[in-house]
Formats: sequence, structure tokens, C-alpha cells
Amino acid sequence: MTITSQSPKVSKNRSNSAHPLQRLLNYGSQYRQQIWQATTFSIINTLLDLAPPWLIGTAVDILVKQQDSLIAKLGIRDVFSQFLLLSFVTVIIWIFESLSQYAYDRIWRSLAQNIQHSLRLDTYNHVQELDSAYFEESSTGRLMSILNDDINQLEDFLNFGANDIIQISTSLIILTVGAFFVLPPSITLVVMLPMPFIVWGSFTYQKRLEARYAEVREKVSFLNSRLANNLSGINTIKSFTAEDYESARLAGDSEAYRKSNTKAIKLSAAFVPLIRMLVLVGFTALLFWGGMAAYTGQISIGNYSVLLVLVQRLLWPLVTLGEIFDKYQRSMASANRIMDLLDAPINIIRGNISLNVAQVRGEIDFKQVTFSYLNREPVIKKLSLHIPYSKTIAIVGSTGSGKSTLVKLLLRFYDISSGTITIDGIDIQKLNLRDLRRSIGLVSQDVFLFHGTIAENIAYGTFDATDQQIIAAAKIAEADDFIIRLPQGYETIVGERGQKLSGGQRQRIAIARAVLKNPPILILDEATSAVDNETEAAIQRSLERITANRTTIAIAHRLSTIRNADCIYVMEYGEFVESGTHEKLLEKNGIYAGLWNVQSGMKNLG
Repeated sequence: MTITSQSPKVSKNRSNSAHPLQRLLNYGSQYRQQIWQATTFSIINTLLDLAPPWLIGTAVDILVKQQDSLIAKLGIRDVFSQFLLLSFVTVIIWIFESLSQYAYDRIWRSLAQNIQHSLRLDTYNHVQELDSAYFEESSTGRLMSILNDDINQLEDFLNFGANDIIQISTSLIILTVGAFFVLPPSITLVVMLPMPFIVWGSFTYQKRLEARYAEVREKVSFLNSRLANNLSGINTIKSFTAEDYESARLAGDSEAYRKSNTKAIKLSAAFVPLIRMLVLVGFTALLFWGGMAAYTGQISIGNYSVLLVLVQRLLWPLVTLGEIFDKYQRSMASANRIMDLLDAPINIIRGNISLNVAQVRGEIDFKQVTFSYLNREPVIKKLSLHIPYSKTIAIVGSTGSGKSTLVKLLLRFYDISSGTITIDGIDIQKLNLRDLRRSIGLVSQDVFLFHGTIAENIAYGTFDATDQQIIAAAKIAEADDFIIRLPQGYETIVGERGQKLSGGQRQRIAIARAVLKNPPILILDEATSAVDNETEAAIQRSLERITANRTTIAIAHRLSTIRNADCIYVMEYGEFVESGTHEKLLEKNGIYAGLWNVQSGMKNLG
């Protein structure tokens, strides 16, 4: 067996104590150039958008002062020529304003799509690396809510919200600087008086809204979880006539979501009227005191006209802060959940030894292995097991004895608490995780088929398989006969989770999938537990063919399916209590013999 060393993959450490916006910016650092481009065009567009008030003020200045106007001081004294120049400048400004708007709109939206795409892929890929324990603690609905709803929520903010914040901030800076240059200091202070209150109120509002939208995102994840579970178990709901019960439970979750959203809406709706009153103070102060300053000659009528329009253009958009902060807090609540998922630690670390799967012999050793699930008593207790290569061993025992857990440990769905597991003498924790799993074929009791054709499901994991190879694998699994009788044959759509097929048909497709994979190690976890006798016989014939010259671990309740195994182990409470061939175990007249007598007796009664 050829082995090579690789650098282990280490997940990045992220600080989940940072503000969600900072965490999002850190993530989006790869798009820094695009962010700067979008920000620059947003600022340029804001500057150009504020030009019309100055153009209006200049026009008033021309009419009032004529040969003494601002443009006249540039050497153009004729009123007609002044208005001609002003018109030309207006056209140029309008053209560049339109171009800058197109630029920032396109870049922000493109950036939103890029970040959304990257986040969804990175988050999904990270989820795939998490161990099985994580999925036992997290609902599918919650994960779907993060991967879909929360990431889409960010898109809405990046499309419009980020640009709105930049443009309003730029406008306020220009208003403040412009007012100080044009107005007397006393008037400027009166006009700017509402600004500190607006800023303070905005940040206070943001903090209060943050907690409410975090609650909203949690409630929607509970709702999604309920919907996902109910749709998956719709036949169970129908068979137990539990439609009213489930409808009431869904109504409860939906009501909780509605109430949390209503609480956030109450706070959000109150913000705009309050800001409107503060804006009114600044505008009225300018209207009165600025008008008096123009009347007494402290400022020109043109400058007064500019400031009136400018304040109207700058202060009134502040009332949209409520909507902007609403989008912002919804997005930050979603960003927190996304980043927390990305921060979830990867406990199953890939090893640094690569395997050439074709050269794996398949000799397996469990040495003093102990394992317990989180906060539970050990399921496996100092268990040792030697499986020679190319041999078939079977493990039987009562439900909960730990049989299937051994399979999960071998595939490293979980890592052992103590001891070692080796394949061909190499500790599996040191092996490249993908190479380890490529070396093992699993046919489980709970067959999962993806929505797609039968051919696609057989070739799953062996994606470059030819049609001839797919058909050959199906024939070995004794699936070809029922497949060709279907209307579309191998192109028949199996439905979600394979619901259009019977349990026996799904089982044979799973076996064909394992045959096509052609692994050196094969695991059969209750592969015939849910099929009828005829299907069991067909599956048994196919298993006899595919287990030849291959290390095989068979876990079974039906003892008839494993009676020909090279060695049978009886497992109770995480330990092996008996072992031997079928005949020797019957001679011992122990637990195995008792199980065999019960099952064979039941068959005779039938």
C-alpha cells in the first residue's frame, strides 16, 4: 500500500466576540477592491446629486447680481453667456451623475451576489465537515434557515442598505462643512442642533432593535424546522390522523414568529416620526434665521436659496434611517447566525496520510476502543476486534448494544474516546479522511436516495461511471430485472428520498451503488432488515457475489443472512460476549443459540 504525507487541513479561527459587521467585513476582505469601487462611486454620485441646489443658487445669483454674479467674476459678464455656461455644466453634471449611479448600483448588486454565493458555498462546505454529533444537536430546519433565509437577508442589505448609509453620511458631512463656510456661526449651530440627537437616537435605536431581530431569526428557524419535519413525516401525520395536532403546533410557532416580528416593527415604526420632528427643528431654524440673515445682508440670497434646498435634500433623507437601520439589524442578526455556523469547530480533523485505495488490503483492528456519546455512558467499552483481510465477519446483538456505533467509528463519523482503530496497521485518525471513506462501502438499513434517476443514484460517488458499468453493477445487485420493467428504465425518477420505489428496490440500488464503488472494505448495516423473504433471498445472492475477496462487516438481526460468515460476534452493552462460527455458537448454547432458536422457530410456525 502506497502512502504519502500531506499537510492536514486546519480550520481558520475566527473571533465570535467581534461585531457582526466586522466579522462580515473580515470575511469579505477578498472583495475589498470591489467594496472600495462601489463606495467611491456612491460618494461621487452623492456629490453630484447635491450639485442642483448650487446650480439653483447660482441661477438666482445671476438674476439678482447679473454682471456682479459669481460666474461674472470668472470673466463672463453677459447674462446670456452665464446661463449658457450654467446649462452646459448642468448637462455634464447630470450625465456623470447618471453614470456614477449606474456604476455603484451595478457594483453593489454584483458584490451582493458574489458575497452571497461565497457565503452559501463556504457555509455549506463547512457544514459538510462537521461531525455527526453537531447534526444531532442542530435541527435541519435551523440549518436550512441559515443557509437560505439568512444569506438572502444579507443580499437585501448589500444591494441597497450599504449604499444608503454611505450616501447619507456623505450628505451630512457636506451639509455640516458647507453650512459652516456659508452661514454665520450662530445660525450654523442652530441648524446643526438636531444632528447630535439624531445620531444618538439612531445608535440607541440600533442597539434596541438588535436584540429583537436576533429573536426574530431564532423564531423563524424554529418555524422552518417544524415545516421541514412535518413535510418529511407527512405520511406519519396522515396515518395517525394528526393533521389538526400538527396544524396547531405550526400555528403556535408561526404565532411566536409573528409576535417577535411585531415587537420589532413597533420599535421600527416609532423611529421615523421622532426623526421627522428633529429634522423639522433644523429646517425651521434655517428657514427663519437664515431668511433673516439674507434680509440683513449677512448672506446672499443665492446662498440662502442653496441652503434651503440643500437642507431639504440632506435632512429629510434622515427619516429613511429607520428603514435603513431596519434592514441593517435584520442583516446583522443573520450575519451573526451565519458567522456562528462558520465558527462551529471541526472536531473530525483530517489525517495527513494518503491512501491508494486500490492497494488497501482491508485488515482492520479495534484495540481497546472506548466511546461514549455526549453526556452519556460509554456505548463501547475497551473493545478489541481483529478482522483479517478478505474475510467476512458478522456482528449481532440486541438493539442499543453498540453494533452500528462501531460502523460510525470506523467511518469516523465520530472519533473514539480512547484506544485505536487501524486499517492495514495505520491509525485511521492519521489517514486522509476522504481516502479512508473511499476505501469503505456502506449499505445501511436507512437507504437514502437523491431526487434524480436510478442511474444517477447508482453512480452516486462514482460519478465518472459509464452506462455499461452502471448496468453491470445493477445486475450483480439483482436490480436490473425490476429496473428495466419500469417505464423509463434506468432514467426513472425515484422521487425525494426514493419514495417512488419499494424498500427492497431501494436496498438493491444501494447495493448496486456499493458494487460500482468497488471498495476494499464493505459494511452491511441491517441491509435486509426491512425487506420481504423473496427480496431477502435476492439480496443474499448478490451479497455472496460482492463479498468475495473483500473485507466485509455484516450487522444483522436476521441471523439467516450471516450464518455463513467466517466469524460471528455477539455484542451486548458495548462488549463482545460470544464469538465463533455459526455451528460453534450453536454448540455453546448461549445467547446466539437462543436467538437462532427463536428466529428459526418463528420461521417454522410461519
